Amino acid sequence: MKKQHDHYLTADAVGKLRRELVNLTERQRPRVAEEVHRTAEMGDRSENAAYQAARAQLTRINFRILEIEDQLKNAVVIEHRTTGRVEIGATVIVECDGTEHTYVILGSQETNPGRGKISHRSPLGTALMGHKAGDEVTMTVRGKVKVYRIVRV
Repeated sequence: MKKQHDHYLTADAVGKLRRELVNLTERQRPRVAEEVHRTAEMGDRSENAAYQAARAQLTRINFRILEIEDQLKNAVVIEHRTTGRVEIGATVIVECDGTEHTYVILGSQETNPGRGKISHRSPLGTALMGHKAGDEVTMTVRGKVKVYRIVRV
């Protein structure tokens, strides 16, 4: 099953995608296209492993270029603003079981729960959305009821 992504990206993520696109289109693709041309001149293409490998690499690069162009075309840049409520782009501090945790609510393409970056579509992200400091959110996690108190947004 293909992973569903939304189009929310931070400005940093957009910048990284743009740099990757430039690298692919201006450096990697021309180099690999030349390799395809060079290996094609070696003879029978159906039994030419070097040619097949170069063609496969060029196909992967072209696919990635199309993927990045699509991401950039559809990107919704996350703006950092302070509304006092949990929303995409917000940093929220929650307390659960006597321990504080800090999370940044992002789009699904940039999540890294181990580093405190969670998706607005994740169970906790969804539960926190729209709430403000002082609110409590109750969730069932692995069969146990957990209460998350929002300390600060």
